[in-house]
Amino acid sequence: MPVDPLHSAARPPRSAPGPLTGGAEPGAVEVRRSARRRRTVSAYREGDRTVVLIPARMSEAEEQRWVTTMLDKLAAQESKRMLGDAELAERAARLSEQYLGGRARPATVRWVTNQNTRWGSCTPAEGSIRLSHRLQGMPEYVLDYVLLHELAHLLVPGHGPGFWRLLDAYPRTERARGYLEGVVAADRLPHLPAARSE
Repeated sequence: MPVDPLHSAARPPRSAPGPLTGGAEPGAVEVRRSARRRRTVSAYREGDRTVVLIPARMSEAEEQRWVTTMLDKLAAQESKRMLGDAELAERAARLSEQYLGGRARPATVRWVTNQNTRWGSCTPAEGSIRLSHRLQGMPEYVLDYVLLHELAHLLVPGHGPGFWRLLDAYPRTERARGYLEGVVAADRLPHLPAARSE
């Protein structure tokens, strides 16, 4: 049974990422090679798909490296746009419709500043979802994962197999969990004192 990185410090095993190209699922990446392109690589969103433009002569290994780099750059650009509580609630409604058949209907979804050991929390009896302000500025796929995690709690309170089956519908679950685990691990690293200037 998976361990919940949102509410626990234990780390579940990581699975290898799937292929980065092809497929029509949300979050799919399409790589387009161009003979006219010599050195530049660019990327943009096209609906639920990300299009990465690369030179035709690029190797498979270079392609994979550049796709990862460009996905991270796009995520960083998108994360600079801070969402208010109303936009957060709209996002939760869209995610519920897309991945949970619209069955999870929170009464409230809001940012809070008093959650420093959790990324999110949910009170099913009240239908309330609270997300830590620390998620602001993280990639959108991470925010979506945390929102979906809490939405799933409106349907299944615990972390049993039924709960994790609901999250299996989101294609970036493992990547988002890995990102959050990395943030937690980085916070635990000893901070070296700043170098003194002579």
